[in-house]
Amino acid sequence: MAIMEQTLNEQEILRRESLAKLRELGIEPYPAAEYPVNASTQDIKDGYDDEKHNFNDVCIAGRIMSRRIMGKASFVELQDSRGRIQVYVTRDDICPGEDKDLYNVVFKKLLDIGDFIGVRGTVFRTQTGEISVHAHELTLLSKSLKPLPIVKYKDGVAYDKFDDPELRYRQRYVDLVVNDGVKDTFLQRATVIRTIRRVLDEAGYTEVETPTLQMIAGGASARPFITHFNALDQDMFMRIATELYLKRLIVGGFEGVYEIGKNFRNEGMDRNHNPEFTCMELYVQYKDYNWMMSFTEKLLETVCIAVNGSTEREIDGQIVSFKAPYRRLPILDAIKEKTGFDCDGKTEEEIRAFCLSKGMEVDETMGKGKLIDELFGEFCEGTFIQPTFITDYPVEMSPLTKMHRSKPGLTERFELMVNGKELANAYSELNDPIDQEERFKEQMRLADKGDDEAMIIDQDFLRALQYGMPPTSGIGIGIDRLVMLMTGKTFIQEVLFFPQMKPEKRAPQSTVQEWAAIGVAEDWVYVLRKAGFNLIQNIRDEKPQGLQQKIGDIVKKFKLDLQKPSVDEVQQWIENSLTV
Repeated sequence: MAIMEQTLNEQEILRRESLAKLRELGIEPYPAAEYPVNASTQDIKDGYDDEKHNFNDVCIAGRIMSRRIMGKASFVELQDSRGRIQVYVTRDDICPGEDKDLYNVVFKKLLDIGDFIGVRGTVFRTQTGEISVHAHELTLLSKSLKPLPIVKYKDGVAYDKFDDPELRYRQRYVDLVVNDGVKDTFLQRATVIRTIRRVLDEAGYTEVETPTLQMIAGGASARPFITHFNALDQDMFMRIATELYLKRLIVGGFEGVYEIGKNFRNEGMDRNHNPEFTCMELYVQYKDYNWMMSFTEKLLETVCIAVNGSTEREIDGQIVSFKAPYRRLPILDAIKEKTGFDCDGKTEEEIRAFCLSKGMEVDETMGKGKLIDELFGEFCEGTFIQPTFITDYPVEMSPLTKMHRSKPGLTERFELMVNGKELANAYSELNDPIDQEERFKEQMRLADKGDDEAMIIDQDFLRALQYGMPPTSGIGIGIDRLVMLMTGKTFIQEVLFFPQMKPEKRAPQSTVQEWAAIGVAEDWVYVLRKAGFNLIQNIRDEKPQGLQQKIGDIVKKFKLDLQKPSVDEVQQWIENSLTV
């Protein structure tokens, strides 16, 4: 038996043996030819008519999810991309001639749950009322070599569930196959994105693409991922936002531009954050943040109806209404409302002293804006369950935002809070190039104080502004978080096909070379691992006869073509292991 097979479990070995037998019978387990599917399971269930007996020649394909073999007749549950259906298989129907091997050998013995098959037949309703396909032809389309974890259902209750989050997120392909509802979440995600795109396109705005690799990580306050561009021998940044490039296009004459794309921020992972995330940013000329609030609440109302059929959604046990209009509350008023402390007119030192009095962890690197942001996050953010626009942020918190037209020291900016978290961030965009340059310089001073999220001056963006940018409003909406809200999911990992994960934990193993150093041949290394001895140290306390017996049991169980080592050989391994 091949070395690789010695690392497999018993079911995996049996499936490989079935694979070999199929080929011996002249059946290709992975055929290349097109299979002429003409219906889906859902098409059949939705369209079957008992009186017309339509679907007399259906061709379906999918994965075997269960089987009930009863002599010359069997039932198979087949799952395709749209659902499941029962297939009735009889020996004489799929083997009309003298040769019955397709049923007796292939179907009954060599096929497994998880295999893909194609079925041609007719649709009927069983005596129990279940719409089924009566198979007249059966074709193997793909052999599965790993067994699926099978979720069993009884009276609507799932048993033996594949519900370990670590496994579900790491093996999303299995999660999608065996767990009901997972695929629906991602279909709803597609509806969210499709609806946003439709609303923006109908408004006359242009979808564009901007660089993912950037020389300057700008457009947001965040820590970037750094990579190296060999051709230029220069460090580059994965973008943290699309803002500055989209504004360049407004300078260039577009009425409105948007991008739905990936951003990357080199920060932590938790239930609400993934370092790689999807964001929609929109910029429209001749608009301000008041217009953007109205546009945003109508957009989200439309998205909620598209996904849920209404303007309401239950999230974490509470009903959240996305029906416009939403409450609008200045950030300083929000802090005063929740803490009794009025930040208006206070110095950086006074605000820091108040934070310290509340037991908050703040330090000298934090400027006034950062301190206010910390206060809001500590006492306010989590309290806004219904959609609420938090407006009029201090200038220190908003380096790309236009100064408020009537409130000195504040800017025309809002963040949309829903279910205690930020969903969107928007401005009346700063288009004064001199003011913008001063704001960038202030960000550099914060960086000098130790703020590693402060922005870097983008000289080309300043140059673009100097050519003139019309009054503009812009917004960024976190798509992943929006999908969480629209689907009622608590963890961001539930709405990402492949969330970032910590490296997969593997049991430590001594290498083949390390085993060879104590006299163990390579073939026996895999046998020892199969017996549970991953490290050389693991055999030190074994008795020679006992270890030899365990090795023999593995050789017998997996039918390995190996001659069991002698007790003296095994004893020498154990003695040599004591010197390592």
